[in-house]
Amino acid sequence: MDPRAWDVIESEPMTDKITRQVTHGRMGTVARFHLARHALVIRHSHPAEQFSHVVQGKLRFRFDDREVIVGAGEILTIPPNVPHAAEAIEDTIVFDFFAPRREDWIRKEDGYLRQKN
Repeated sequence: MDPRAWDVIESEPMTDKITRQVTHGRMGTVARFHLARHALVIRHSHPAEQFSHVVQGKLRFRFDDREVIVGAGEILTIPPNVPHAAEAIEDTIVFDFFAPRREDWIRKEDGYLRQKN
């Protein structure tokens, strides 16, 4: 229960345009992503509910039935098991919170994040 600064949490390059920092609790996962302009996260889904808070920049989320643009200071909630993709319209910093925690990431089953743009 000791606080940690984001600058001491490992920054993991996922692609040449996406880096991730992540920490897991017992019930949830929080990650900070840096996405360069035009970075793509391919279509995927997961059993966790997702809360995406854009701190800087702008993301375009694509769902089966619509597109949503989320800008700095905005948050988007994605229900569990809803397929989605994302594209950075600008250089972007986003915090994603997931509940329950991302067991797939803990098992290193995060290949969709490692797809080259």
